[in-house]
Parts: sequence; C-alpha cells; structure tokens
Amino acid sequence: MDLSAHSGRPAFRWRSLYSSTLPEKASQTLWKARLPWKNTDRVSIEARPAIVERRQRLGDWEIDTLIGKGHHGALVSLVERKSRFTLLQPVDQCQAELVSQATISLLKPFAEKVLTITADNGKEFANHVQIAEALEAAFYFAHPYSAWERGTNENTNGLVRQYFPKNTNFSHPTFKDVLSVTDKLNHRPRKWFDFLTPFGYSWIHLLHL
Repeated sequence: MDLSAHSGRPAFRWRSLYSSTLPEKASQTLWKARLPWKNTDRVSIEARPAIVERRQRLGDWEIDTLIGKGHHGALVSLVERKSRFTLLQPVDQCQAELVSQATISLLKPFAEKVLTITADNGKEFANHVQIAEALEAAFYFAHPYSAWERGTNENTNGLVRQYFPKNTNFSHPTFKDVLSVTDKLNHRPRKWFDFLTPFGYSWIHLLHL
C-alpha cells in the first residue's frame, strides 16, 4: 500500500528532516538522538495533507496509549479530530502487536471514516504499516517530543484520566468499565460544538454527507 496516496505528495521519510542541512556525521547523531526507535517506513506529519490540520472533514484520527500503574496494562485511546468522537480499549501490555490489534478492532466498524491516523513515536506503534493496510488509511508520526501536534488526543486523555486516574491498574478495569467511560465521553456536551456531544456532532455531519 502506498501511504503517500492519501497526501497527494511523495511520502516524506523521517531521515530527510535532518540530512539535507547537517553534515552526514552530525545528521546521523541527531537522527539517533531524536528517534526512540528505528523504522524507516514511518511517514512524518509534515507529509500529512493540510486538510487534516483544518478539521474540515470526518476521518482523521489521533492515537495514544495511557499506561497503567506499575506498567500494568494500558489503554488504547483514539479520537477523531473534527468531532472529538472517542474510542478506548484496554490491553494487557503496551506492546505493538496488542496495540495494533486493538486499533484495528476499534476502527474497523468506522473504516469508511478512517482516512488518516497520527501517532507519537512510541514503540507500541511499530506495527503501523499493518494498521494502515488493514484500515486502508495513511499513518503519520508527529515530531519527537511534540505532544501539541496531537493536541486533540492529549486533551481527550485528560478527560479519560478523570475516570481512570494515573494510579489506575489497567489490568483491572473490564471492557464494560471502559465502554461506560467511552459512552460518557461521547455523550458529554462540548462548548466548542455549542454544547452538542461528539456523538451528536458526528451524526449531524454524517447525515449531511
């Protein structure tokens, strides 16, 4: 699958961020320092189509994981940028295989509205190609240490933490618990939607497609 097809531009590889302006040795040093894991298939957020930033359509998602106390379990957190519609699923460990399975499971029912996914550089997203192919979506990575590039997800995680504080052991919450919190978030009125809920906002926009 050609991930650049969704952007309308050639795929932008991470290595090119530094190699064009720095001497080769310095470029390689900075490359190793800035990237927590190596994977040349990653596509930078700089190649992401501009329409994603403008929130002009449904289908652009941000993804993250919330780690449980003592690294016991994790919560996969997905949020759609325009509507703030949220999907959550617990996993026993924050490992790439489990996270990719959860991501595909969560988004598959909404596959027609999965155009792009943007992640940070955590190792749990090492199977991004598998996710992209399964959902026929483009997968992008934010710059290292740039949480604001996934601000929608970061803000949503803050809301999730109101229900699952940082001392939560994610090995304990059941799927029913997590579904309950997901439902509450998606039916929580938001000021920037004139107090519509993410669910209601999504439904209205889907009817007008």
